[in-house]
Order: sequence, then C-alpha cells, then structure tokens
Amino acid sequence: MSIKDRLRVKNVRLLSDNWYTLKTTEFEWQHSNGTWQTQHRETYDRGNGATLLPYNLKQGTVILTKQFRYPAFVNEHDDMLIEAAAGLLDDESPEARIRAEVEEETGYRLTHVQKIFEAFSSPGSVTERLHYFVAEYEPHMRVSDGGGLADEGEDIEVMEVPITEALAMIADGRIIDAKTIILLQYAALHLFKRQKS
Repeated sequence: MSIKDRLRVKNVRLLSDNWYTLKTTEFEWQHSNGTWQTQHRETYDRGNGATLLPYNLKQGTVILTKQFRYPAFVNEHDDMLIEAAAGLLDDESPEARIRAEVEEETGYRLTHVQKIFEAFSSPGSVTERLHYFVAEYEPHMRVSDGGGLADEGEDIEVMEVPITEALAMIADGRIIDAKTIILLQYAALHLFKRQKS
C-alpha cells in the first residue's frame, strides 16, 4: 500500500508566502492497524537545495564558510555559523546550482563535483530535500574572493581549515550546522580515510 492510499487531504490553507511558503494542512491518516485519524500539520516550503564540501587531500584541508544566520540567533546562538557552501536550486539541476553557489560563496571554480546522496534535513515541518556533493579543489581554482552576493544580503567569510581541526570544531561545538557535520563526517570516513590507508 502506498502513502497515497493511506492519506486523505481535507484542507490546505496558505499562511504566508512572504519569503517562502508556509501552509497548514488538515488530513486523515490511516494507521497501520487500519484506523483513520484526523491530523493537522504545517509545512514550510523553501524549495530544494544543494550543499558541497571542497576538499584537498594533499593539503588535508576543506573549505568552509562563516556567516550570520538570523534563525540560529533567535534560538540563542550568539555567533556566526560555520557551514559548507549551500543554496537553493532555483529550478536548476543540483549539480549546476551547487557549482555556481560554491563559486559565489567561496570563490572556487570546481571542475568535477561528485554527488554522494540526498536527504531531508527536518522532515517534520520543512519540505526541503538537500543534495549533498563533494569536490576536490586546488589553490589555482580560486577565481575570486567569494563572499556571496551582496544584493542578497550575503556577507560570507571563506575559511580553509585542516580536516582534523574541522572535526575538532564539531566536537567542541564551534560547528553546529547539520549539513556541514554530515559532510565532514563523510569526508573523514570516505575521503581522508583513503589517504591514510
């Protein structure tokens, strides 16, 4: 039985479309024992996105960004967030969009990107599916200072960090962004591990 067979949408109401789209939905859900229950959920639709971790095996480094995130601030995070480059797809393919986003944010023009998987980051309320990528970088690939797009309010600092330090930053709480933690753990398990063996 598919999910569509167990779901009856009764009412969808738009709450906001100021920045992205927030809706409230009333639906009936059929439990595994066959009974139906009416439920209400809000969904926040910001579109799908992509994120990428540039890495350099020879140097043992990764490229990260640091920027202000208002939603983190209102949840008691009084610091900039250290993150992997990321952005919304805006009706482009994940690979094309992440190449452009990495160049805008970090200044690196990458030649080969590798998709490793995709995941929902907060499926209890946010519809976004995030496409995860990694790519090797070399110093000569830096074509600008990066920093993001000023007309979009971006003010991004670019960081080149040893992978060992980046992992320590997870452990001590300096890196608390989920997508970045996932990519750094992937790099430690699959990319830099090969280098040591």
